[in-house]
Amino acid sequence: MTALLNMALSTNESNDRLPPCQPLSASLPNTPISAARWHRRVLALAIPIILANLTQPILGAVDTAVAGHLPDPAYLGAVAAAGLFFNFVFWGFGFLRMGTTGLTAQAFGARDTVALRATLLRASALAIVIGLVVLASRTPLISAALRLIGGSNALQQYASDYCHARIWAAPLALCNYVILGFLLGCQRVRIALFIQLLINAVNVAAVLLYVYVFDWSIAGIGAATATADACGFALGAWLLWRQRPRALPPLRWATLLDTGALRRLVALNRDLFVRTLCLLTCFGWFAHAGAAQGDLVLAANALLLNFQTFMAYALDGFAHAAETLVGAAIGARQRDAFRQAVRTTMMWGGLGALVFSLVYASGGAWIIGCLTDQHAVRDTAVRFLPWAAALPVISVWGFLFDGVFIGATRTRDLMWAMAISLAVFILGTVTLPGPFGNDGLWASLLLFMAARGITLACVLPRIGAQLGGISPKWRHSPIDRPIA
Repeated sequence: MTALLNMALSTNESNDRLPPCQPLSASLPNTPISAARWHRRVLALAIPIILANLTQPILGAVDTAVAGHLPDPAYLGAVAAAGLFFNFVFWGFGFLRMGTTGLTAQAFGARDTVALRATLLRASALAIVIGLVVLASRTPLISAALRLIGGSNALQQYASDYCHARIWAAPLALCNYVILGFLLGCQRVRIALFIQLLINAVNVAAVLLYVYVFDWSIAGIGAATATADACGFALGAWLLWRQRPRALPPLRWATLLDTGALRRLVALNRDLFVRTLCLLTCFGWFAHAGAAQGDLVLAANALLLNFQTFMAYALDGFAHAAETLVGAAIGARQRDAFRQAVRTTMMWGGLGALVFSLVYASGGAWIIGCLTDQHAVRDTAVRFLPWAAALPVISVWGFLFDGVFIGATRTRDLMWAMAISLAVFILGTVTLPGPFGNDGLWASLLLFMAARGITLACVLPRIGAQLGGISPKWRHSPIDRPIA
């Protein structure tokens, strides 16, 4: 663990404090940056994020395995129900991470240390307030959510025990979103990876300790996640404090409470929250429409959506790279850097999506066989496998454009693009499943993903227009920075 921490922090101390306050390059604005350097930069940003993302399914697998060995089968369903509740709550507040990344990346590109610190503190304060509201309303919130999810009385009680044990860390979990967004915006991806690995390791160790040693049953599984979130917050806060610049004046309250900046923060997060609600509505509607066609179709669709989830975990690394590089280019007022960031991340994301589609098309039936031994579910999933295989190359552009627009803090465009795409999806689900059954439902999902990419591509030129060229005062490039 110590070796990993040293590697995460193994950069030049004089230039790599957070936030950076010294230029890290003497490149002239007209100095060309080679395509090879852009490719290396994108991969250096994306790969640690991909590795961190791919550890997420491991946590769910550990919780499921531990719950599956508890004496009552209802424990397993309780973990799934409680996980659905927290996924909805915490994913719904994912705007804290996205908004922080965009604002931080722009301040990072502009070398505006005051804006960097103010962004971190404002976003952290917002996360704490939201977390405390969630904590204060935990009893009615959990009760209402579990009633909607349904299940036996035993399942409801077990899920409630899990939720009440885990929800105490809500403010810290939301602050972790802010810390992650800040580190990504400052292009400190190795530190972000280290924090995520620590959270995962603590979670696994704590769940084994609480359940098998302390005998806390399912509440121990929830408490383990809360403990991991607390440890992740403590490490992230300590690393940010350790990496702070030493010779900066105190941040004034007038700067921190600037009404214009606060209004912008609230507007960004509002737009991103609505966008996320639209996305959640789409997948909730998809599950509902699948359930209307029977349990077999519902099970097959849920299994095939795992293909999309795994692909999204991987390719989100390139979307995050787009957020940081686009934000830095806009902060530095460099149109060429913006274009190159978009071009390079799109190329790598598109190649990754093509690989996923080919793997799913050629080996998808084998993967389905590994995921279930129920012949009826397996045969139904294989029947609709071509839709899941086509999904990566259709959906990746929406993911990548999300990264571009988050980095540019064009959240209003994101919100309206997602709303239009949701309308396309709902229209498709109303008209297509009738004559075409589940094929029509999958076609509607592909239309939704395609609409996300198309609508954002149509407004992409607005970002380049707002740059208007390279300002002569910026003598560094947002690409020319060490990654840690």
